[in-house]
Amino acid sequence: MQTNPLSLQAISPIDGRYSKNTERLVPYFSEFALIQYRVRVEIEYFLALCKLPLPQLVSFPKEKINELQDLFLDFSMESAERIKALERITNHDVKAVEYFIKEEFDKLGLSEYKEFIHFGLTSQDINNTSIPLSIKEMLEEEYLPLLSDIIVSLNERAEEWEEIALLARTHGQAASPTRLGKEIQVFTERIDQQLRLLRFIPFSAKFGGATGNMNAHYVAYPDIDWHAFATDFVEETLGLSRSYPTTQIEHYDNLAALCDTISRINTILTDFCRDIWTYISMDYFKQKIKSTEVGSSAMPHKVNPIDFENAEGNFGVANALFHHFSAKLPISRLQRDLTDSTVLRNIGVPFGHSFISMQSLLRGLGKLIVNTDAIQKDLRDNWAVVAEAIQTVLRREGFENPYETLKALSRTNAKPGEAEFLQFINELEIPEGLKIELRAITPFNYTGK
Repeated sequence: MQTNPLSLQAISPIDGRYSKNTERLVPYFSEFALIQYRVRVEIEYFLALCKLPLPQLVSFPKEKINELQDLFLDFSMESAERIKALERITNHDVKAVEYFIKEEFDKLGLSEYKEFIHFGLTSQDINNTSIPLSIKEMLEEEYLPLLSDIIVSLNERAEEWEEIALLARTHGQAASPTRLGKEIQVFTERIDQQLRLLRFIPFSAKFGGATGNMNAHYVAYPDIDWHAFATDFVEETLGLSRSYPTTQIEHYDNLAALCDTISRINTILTDFCRDIWTYISMDYFKQKIKSTEVGSSAMPHKVNPIDFENAEGNFGVANALFHHFSAKLPISRLQRDLTDSTVLRNIGVPFGHSFISMQSLLRGLGKLIVNTDAIQKDLRDNWAVVAEAIQTVLRREGFENPYETLKALSRTNAKPGEAEFLQFINELEIPEGLKIELRAITPFNYTGK
């Protein structure tokens, strides 16, 4: 497969080195996609106006509805280029969309109705519906299915590794044993909690004219309930949630919440990547090897955990932008300034880096091979972790100063092993039945539930 020459000239790795990982986002966040969504909102708005008792639109031929919707359903590169050509004249991206649709109205013999394209609207009525709509559809069609793949993969491994006893480490030191499957399950539970929050966040849209009051609509047709119309259009036609009252722009509070939630999911997955990276460094995991791949340009033996490192790095870039969006977008001077517009043009970038990370993580998961020999050796070498168990049982039996007694045995540089613990138990002045109970405790079975 040949490399796309354009990818070699891309400034961003999203459109260059990693373009194959992010191409599924093109229909939502590219310049082409934004233009298409704008055309879609403008056309759907016009068709919604046609349902009102407006004398000027009563005669609109209903048989033309499909042809109008085809303007965005079959949106072509030729149409996008025409809009960009108009933008070079107008120096206004949304006005260029309006002029393009008016040209298409002329071609369809609908010239008498074309002044109701963008009727009473400001550009943010189009942007603040197009962008949340693109985010909503991307999340539903691309992001959530990809995250689901990760959850399924993690759950499969949690089940597969459910019975593997594992030495836990707190503060980097040997601690009470756990099970490998349970430690994987911790992450699926954390992600699930964030998904529950994510589902509660509305995809909010602003639709209310130049300063949010539908001024132009009411001055033209004062007897129509334009706010009710706007709410119905945004919620029923577009499937979004209308914010009201607003200034000229959307509040972005819910978009900020969405950015923060996805950022937390990225943080959870970063935590997972770092844990797996550490387990690989401890030799708890081996990685499937491809004979043609090189781990180091100088050291032939190396098989590096590059997938988890790649994921961690790109999650970091994504979160830096998500944090900027959530902090910046809800702030606008008075009724609006333009800073939100230039920032929102980058909305696809953190999602792009997130997708690169998520796919790398999945790839890395597919390479993992549990090295039970190394895991069991660590357990054998750390019998001191059963001290907690022994002193707890002795507490139950009313044994005097059990914690201090076990501390003297286990907290030494000599690192007592199985023999030392058995000798300690045998020398205790306790009933034989209790000694049998204590001797049965090992680092391999002291793992809780």
